[in-house]
Amino acid sequence: MRCFLARPGRRRSLSPRKLPADGPLSGWRRRGCRSWEAVSGAASSSSLCPQRLNSLQELQLLEIMCSYFQEQSKDSVRQVIFSSLFSPQGNKADDGRMALLGKLVSMAVAVCRVPVLECAASWLQRTPAVYCMRLGQALVDDYCGLVPGSVQTLKQVFSASPRFCCQFIAAVTMRYDMSSDDLIPPPDLLEMVVSWIFEDPRLVLITFLNTPIAASLPIGFLELTPLSGLIRWCVKAPLAYRRRKPPPPGPREPPAAGPAQDRQALYSKLHLSVLQVLMMLQGHLTEKKLYGRLGLVPFEHVVSLVEDLGRLADELNPLNASEETELALDRLAQALQVAMASGALLCTREDLRTVCSRLPHNNLLQLVISGPVQQPAHAALPPGFYPPMHTPPLGYPPHAAMPAHPALPAHSVQTFMPGMAFPYRPIR
Repeated sequence: MRCFLARPGRRRSLSPRKLPADGPLSGWRRRGCRSWEAVSGAASSSSLCPQRLNSLQELQLLEIMCSYFQEQSKDSVRQVIFSSLFSPQGNKADDGRMALLGKLVSMAVAVCRVPVLECAASWLQRTPAVYCMRLGQALVDDYCGLVPGSVQTLKQVFSASPRFCCQFIAAVTMRYDMSSDDLIPPPDLLEMVVSWIFEDPRLVLITFLNTPIAASLPIGFLELTPLSGLIRWCVKAPLAYRRRKPPPPGPREPPAAGPAQDRQALYSKLHLSVLQVLMMLQGHLTEKKLYGRLGLVPFEHVVSLVEDLGRLADELNPLNASEETELALDRLAQALQVAMASGALLCTREDLRTVCSRLPHNNLLQLVISGPVQQPAHAALPPGFYPPMHTPPLGYPPHAAMPAHPALPAHSVQTFMPGMAFPYRPIR
């Protein structure tokens, strides 16, 4: 380990506890620059260790970095060092640094190093989305595909660093956009995300609620919330899984309904949680004075989703996927209605009619894009009177006014006599 940290006899080996407090970034570089050059492949011919680190040395370096970030008490210092090490330069990131970042965050998940996870959450928030998706993919490969059952370790991060979980969901929903069979979320990832959000739907809003926000968001970065990606999962799931579904079994072969039913239940729970989150947004947007000014579900994402849905429906039409198409359109209609009502989606119903005009017919979607029936004002009606929901059919004229009845003579008021018996006879 000493050979990649410093030349023996000239400098002590690196100890996380003895990193200098004054000028922490320069201290880190003075003691770890040689190891860092070896990892990034940027070592010059005059470097003491021009070769890349082997697996053991890389593991030792990752342990040193985890320990340093864990023991550094100042969050601002941690953020500065983390950003200096891993932030892309000119929107271009070094492949060696990105690989090491994935391993560092994966180790932080395994040993529950919360300061590293918090630094990674900030990094995900201010880094172009293409690199965020690479980090999310690295974690999915490690915990959802490498070792069976290891996803339970990643699932426990929910209680340790919810902010990291929120950013991680935003990254993986953007990565797995269901545009092809390879980009359908793995079962372990889906189950973990659904369990997080179903347990506490407010997890989706953590970044939005704890970040100073302007009315315009930067382009090419992760969204403030993963709502757009989660809506995409819920809406496209029926058709995306039908696309890769094997042909139906023969008349004597029983269908394998177990995994499919479990998956459908997960997406139903996710869709319910997304609608609950959308219903919370109106109060939060009003409190931040962003209601009507900031669309947390961008209209451009809705346009892209509708186009993808139309292509899937056209592709699956010969396969008679009518039930899947109906379910996808029902979920789309519900999400659009609740998002517009809560102020998360800023568009007019005329915009929706134009965008959704090429989709297959769906009764619920037609109701949403048509809007509520506007009743004429009734000034003469008393308060509390509600006019009928439907107007008269256009083919029939309205009824003519009935003539007024003559006034009936007033009846005398009969006083109550407590002494008189009431003749009651039951009906037989």
